[in-house]
Amino acid sequence: MTLTCAAILFDVDGTLIDSTPLIEWAAREWAADYGIDADEFLSDAHGRRTSDRVADFLPPDQVRAATEHLDALEATRTDGITALPGVLDLLADMNGLPWALVTSMDRGQLATRAEVTGVPLPSVVITAEDVARGKPDPSGYRLAAERLGVDPADCVVIEDAPAGIAAGRAAGATVLAVATSHDPTELTGAHHAIPNLTHISP
Repeated sequence: MTLTCAAILFDVDGTLIDSTPLIEWAAREWAADYGIDADEFLSDAHGRRTSDRVADFLPPDQVRAATEHLDALEATRTDGITALPGVLDLLADMNGLPWALVTSMDRGQLATRAEVTGVPLPSVVITAEDVARGKPDPSGYRLAAERLGVDPADCVVIEDAPAGIAAGRAAGATVLAVATSHDPTELTGAHHAIPNLTHISP
């Protein structure tokens, strides 16, 4: 399979970096503090901004403080965070192809996880603070394409979660899913799917 594009727009958590152990630990600690069912909270957490997830469970006047609390919990640990298979080799040899990151993490979280894993940061990085609405809204992917100076329709979005797949498609991009965090049956919204990033080259 060959995909022609002007740029690649990568999701981060679950696509380039695996933070699952940390995210689940922090979510369970946080949920206990607020009397929320942790399994229910985690069931639709992947690929979405923390503030958007929190807003599904708490009234508006509590969202900001509760979001900061969950972010603070995640910031206390870095153990278990790893780069996913094929990621470092791929990003070290992009052959001049423009690329960007579009993540639901905030800038502090991204910086910490990139440092721990060795994942490089490109010139264009879109984080939770850069958009008014998180995935599945397409704003992040559209903004990344704009900052790269390319049409979203000429981009390939690489995602691991249904919310991100929906965002990429809504932006007008071709979406390639990696089955690193979800069963392939949950990734049918993507145009194409592969097991992980060891299977592609720029």
